[in-house]
Amino acid sequence: MVGGGQLARMTHEAGIPLGIKFKLLSDTPQDSAAQVVSEVVIGDYRDLDTLRAFARGCDVITFDHEHVPTEHLRALEADGIPVRPGPDALVHAQDKGVMRAKLDAIGAPCPRHRIVSDPEDVVRFAQEISGGGAQPLGEWPGDGSGGFPVVLKTVRGGYDGKGVWVVRSSKEAAEPFCAGVPVLAEEKVDFARELAANIVRSPHGQAVAYPVVESIQVDGVCDTVIAPAPDLDPELAGQAQELALRIGKELGVVGHLAVELFETADGRILVNELAMRPHNSGHWTQDGAITSQFANHVRAVLDLPLGDPRPRARWTVMANVLGGDYPDMYHAYLHCMARDPQLKIHMYGKDVKPGRKVGHVNTYGDDLADVRERAAHAAGYLRGTITE
Repeated sequence: MVGGGQLARMTHEAGIPLGIKFKLLSDTPQDSAAQVVSEVVIGDYRDLDTLRAFARGCDVITFDHEHVPTEHLRALEADGIPVRPGPDALVHAQDKGVMRAKLDAIGAPCPRHRIVSDPEDVVRFAQEISGGGAQPLGEWPGDGSGGFPVVLKTVRGGYDGKGVWVVRSSKEAAEPFCAGVPVLAEEKVDFARELAANIVRSPHGQAVAYPVVESIQVDGVCDTVIAPAPDLDPELAGQAQELALRIGKELGVVGHLAVELFETADGRILVNELAMRPHNSGHWTQDGAITSQFANHVRAVLDLPLGDPRPRARWTVMANVLGGDYPDMYHAYLHCMARDPQLKIHMYGKDVKPGRKVGHVNTYGDDLADVRERAAHAAGYLRGTITE
């Protein structure tokens, strides 16, 4: 597995019962997965020679992030190393422009969008989506009318709210172009909430779909996931699962695919982002599904039969634990475990820094309000924002 973060750590854990020998390419020995995997290579995933040396002797290569250069993955395939997901699929999670073009081609519902060249082109895009015609750019309002605000994204490299801007005028639109990479403009969707449809697909085409979940974001970072999404129309839930399965098939995905969705105020779904690896919106499956996303990702990349994705409980809630000013985890464990014996805590072995994802908790049960309260309390106590 290329990448030493918490996704690799939890994927390795899922492979242990199967006796899978796991080799890791990590940036540093302190990375989350490098602390627990026995065979660790420290190196730069952007260096082709390092990747080739790492891949030698491996049966299959997979990832805990999407940042390995596409041309390097093609070189590994040319060397005869199975790469899953392959570069032809993974590029759609690496490059938002490529992703949008492909989703358009297969008829997947998306926000209105196009690649823009400069701040004035952003104004033109805002005019286009508002139907405002050819009003002179200098006279076009930037106060929330005329198609503004719009969302700008760098086509590569964004994560957890980074590389994403909500802009209300051409003046505000200058910053995204400083990175020197193409910029994608999208309409700012009037959405009721964010959803995620998680599927797993194997090389021979077997696929499974998890229940559609609600993903609650705070400051651009996932805070809470509720499985299944409360009060979601069953027909719309089925559409979301079918859409994710179709995208996985059309793109040739092998492994886990997360399709992040907007549920619009008028009851439609639109594709927001794609991730081709285990995903934060699927962490609930560790304790809330018969087969977790991590176990099914392992099965998929090894072309083993996939496991049952059905939930174990009526409700499961995942809450991320962000770093705060309370690094004493032992005494926090004493409180949280005594208060809620059913609580499942997953910490990543990371140094505690304010705002950094250092772990998550899972709770489950038949009463959604109770399950949500237990998850929020545990995550808050582990962070230090709740002290009783």
